[in-house]
Amino acid sequence: MKRAAYHNELDAVFAALADPTRRAILSQLAAGDASVNELRAPFAMSQPAISKHLKVLERAGLIERAVDRQRRPARLKAAPMAEAVRWLEEFEQFWAGSFDQLDNLPQDLKQSRTKRESDNE
Repeated sequence: MKRAAYHNELDAVFAALADPTRRAILSQLAAGDASVNELRAPFAMSQPAISKHLKVLERAGLIERAVDRQRRPARLKAAPMAEAVRWLEEFEQFWAGSFDQLDNLPQDLKQSRTKRESDNE
């Protein structure tokens, strides 16, 4: 995949995941396919509002919609989320180093205080 296309897809995934309603919809879909009305049930939202969220999720590649007679059930597609996780994992070493520094902070502060106290004597 070309770099620009990869970043556009990643941008769409993160934009879709930025909304708490869309994250809740994805959590519902993790339990299985659901219709718009089934997805709408936990929210105080209209069917058109939920449909707009579904369109954002669909454009980001996070769900797909099938036609099943009169229903259009949505189904979770986790592959784009896996790409986002892989991208986030690139920062794992940075965070590990930051946490190591945080772990050392109390000891560093104690040493600094001890040094200041001995300098003041």
